[in-house]
Amino acid sequence: MPAVDDEERDQSAPPRLRLGVGAAVTLGLVVLSAAVGWGILRGQAAPSETVSLDGHGGEASVSAPAGIYVHVLGEVQTPGLYLLAPDARLVDALAAAGGSLKTADLRAVNLARPLTDGEQIVVPAEGALPEIAETPGVVDGKVDLNTADIATLETLPRIGPALAQRIIDWREQNGGFRSVDDLLAVPGIGEKLMEGLREQVRV
Repeated sequence: MPAVDDEERDQSAPPRLRLGVGAAVTLGLVVLSAAVGWGILRGQAAPSETVSLDGHGGEASVSAPAGIYVHVLGEVQTPGLYLLAPDARLVDALAAAGGSLKTADLRAVNLARPLTDGEQIVVPAEGALPEIAETPGVVDGKVDLNTADIATLETLPRIGPALAQRIIDWREQNGGFRSVDDLLAVPGIGEKLMEGLREQVRV
């Protein structure tokens, strides 16, 4: 068998070597591309709301919608919270809520009334009793001596501003009324006045 010298052996090696280097380069490029792509994906910012800059390189601020929010309840098609124009009226709120139901008593609301931000609109049903606003300091129809203000105390018979103030002063100085009979300790309230108040007050 003819001998192969070193020079011929060296010339036969490069094809395998070149094949191995080419595969390694290809694999390296694939890995690098994947790594770059992953880095780009990780570096992408999350979707955000459209913002407007102040024009002087300052921080971005989210622009708030111009309008008013009103809460519509009662006899309407779609009760809920609605954003209306700043000059909206009650009729606009009803329209935004899909209109009133057939059972609505529109005589109980003023459709032309201008609206304010944050208010609640309740459209009552026909025949429904109107809601009676509670008077501060009045519980079950009686004036609470420990929570009533001067105006509420003045609704009691023969109780004027001066005597109402004395009642408030006495409860503040003595830690409140413990019984209705404590009214006798208030200057200006005697037995006769006390009897007229007994059934109209509570503690």
